[in-house]
Amino acid sequence: MRKLMGICVLLASLVGAADLAAAEPVLPDLGSSTSPARTAEQAVKRDAVCTRCHDEDEPMPVLSIYQTKHGVKGDPRAPSCQACHGESDKHVKVPAGAKERPAPDVVFKKGAYKLSEDHTRADQCLSCHKASVKHNNWTGSQHPANGVSCNDCHVAHTPRDKVLSKMTQPEVCYTCHKEQRADSHKISAHPITVGKTACSDCHNSHGGLGPKMLKKATLNETCYLCHADKRGPMLFEHQPVVEDCAACHTPHGSNISPLLKSRSPILCDECHDGPHISRTPIGPNAAGRQGGFTGANISGSATGRACMNCHVQVHGSNSPAGGYLLR
Repeated sequence: MRKLMGICVLLASLVGAADLAAAEPVLPDLGSSTSPARTAEQAVKRDAVCTRCHDEDEPMPVLSIYQTKHGVKGDPRAPSCQACHGESDKHVKVPAGAKERPAPDVVFKKGAYKLSEDHTRADQCLSCHKASVKHNNWTGSQHPANGVSCNDCHVAHTPRDKVLSKMTQPEVCYTCHKEQRADSHKISAHPITVGKTACSDCHNSHGGLGPKMLKKATLNETCYLCHADKRGPMLFEHQPVVEDCAACHTPHGSNISPLLKSRSPILCDECHDGPHISRTPIGPNAAGRQGGFTGANISGSATGRACMNCHVQVHGSNSPAGGYLLR
């Protein structure tokens, strides 16, 4: 039904454009009524001023905006051309003596962060989208701080916005985040390349309360959105797990499964570095005390070459016999 409505509105705008072809283009004054029907009528007639020239022969896609949510004129929230690009009177009516048609008041040109000294491209979008919870933290977040604006990632005039699909979203993010692209192709990685996860599952590109524009306030809380079985509290806890998942894992990809920063026992030895082992009353034949079960004088970390042969519950254990994360 929405698609049919969009097609009808498109035809109406084209008919309106044809009627205006022989007349001097003038922006219509349709009053201030805010009823849904009146608002839709206003938007259609105002768009017709633009589609008089910006038709199907336009080299850049314009009319396809009517296949998007922005072009559903039956929805009173849908903007007109002027709502985004400004009234653009000089663009519509070329001033006498002008050698070429002036540009619209607002041109969403990639690479130009500011439209003026006190106005950015994102301000046009936020005039409608700021009410959304997703966009509340945009101001002051890392993207605008680095000159990134909405249409650097989004496209408004085409029905398929790559950043809104899990399969194609990474292509957009990797335009800037090339190191993360390389990590995603390593042996151990989240299933981004097959479309099962996407960057936005962990990050809010419009700004977040936590570091790295994460969806949650901390890295651990973000990881628990999927890895709920690792959430505590547990009877026996492993302190690095409680503090920060990134103490052991690297989230964007690793050549060591499962997303580990380095191999065991080297990874374990970063914290369990030796002196405290000899003070731990764990028996005369423990690996850290007497060189393993043979009594040979070798390092504890070399015994079996893998701590997790015995300490299998490294994320914590709820077993009454799970002391030292053994089960």
